[in-house]
Amino acid sequence: MSHINYSFNQGDDSLPRDKMKLRNIASTRYSGDWPSIPHSHSYAELFYIVDGAGQFQINDRLFPVRAHQLVVVNPNVIHTEVSLESHPLEYIVLGIEGLEFTISDTSEGSFCVYTFDGNNDVLPCMRKILTEMQNRESNFQILCQAYMDIIVVQLMRNASVSAVPIHSRLPANRQCATVKRYIDHHYKENLTLDELAEKVSISKYHMAHAFKREYGVSPINYIIDCRIREGKRLLAETDLAPSQIASILGFSSSSYFCKTFSNIEGTSPTEYRKANQVKF
Repeated sequence: MSHINYSFNQGDDSLPRDKMKLRNIASTRYSGDWPSIPHSHSYAELFYIVDGAGQFQINDRLFPVRAHQLVVVNPNVIHTEVSLESHPLEYIVLGIEGLEFTISDTSEGSFCVYTFDGNNDVLPCMRKILTEMQNRESNFQILCQAYMDIIVVQLMRNASVSAVPIHSRLPANRQCATVKRYIDHHYKENLTLDELAEKVSISKYHMAHAFKREYGVSPINYIIDCRIREGKRLLAETDLAPSQIASILGFSSSSYFCKTFSNIEGTSPTEYRKANQVKF
């Protein structure tokens, strides 16, 4: 008899499902009365281009889009869509609260355009959500949330993004959101308060105070939190020495990394690796 058993560890779930919530979904096709007005939302949006071609305007820049591309727009990012009249845009847009995406292949980290090659689960799941929302049968909310989870996981697997929970008490101040996204993309660098404040053209004291009020942590401590979170991943998923990880994450020395890691996690990097390293 052949028997294979796999154990599921709840601690391996990196998706912040307790924070993210499906807000809305819509199916849109361009017509001549299209109200193309730049706007922003307090939640993330995922646009799947079903058909047609056009452009997305993101923060005063234009980016071409076409069928089977997914456009990810983070909260508080000004955007709008422009269609080609000869080939009208048709898309499904999903709104997700409590979540933003750390996007590693764009300098601003505010959006990305990902092209799916071949079959993918994203479009079918979006269509299933539309059907469930329309029919509203018993427990449809649970199914919609589950389909949303699949969409986010597929995006995390296929594109250079990760899902990060955001503070959900109130919409993030746009300046703070800009600083946070910059940190999410550049936390391995030697960032300073002066550099971060320059990104939003305010004083570093105002920026630091507003950031802590918005997210409950100072910009510097948020940088450290990002580094430690990535450090945990590297310890669990690679064989890199702590000294190498310290260098990758931008710590000035291996000893400083180990001390910071221990203070935050309550255990040393070596002990954390022993308890959490993935076995291949």
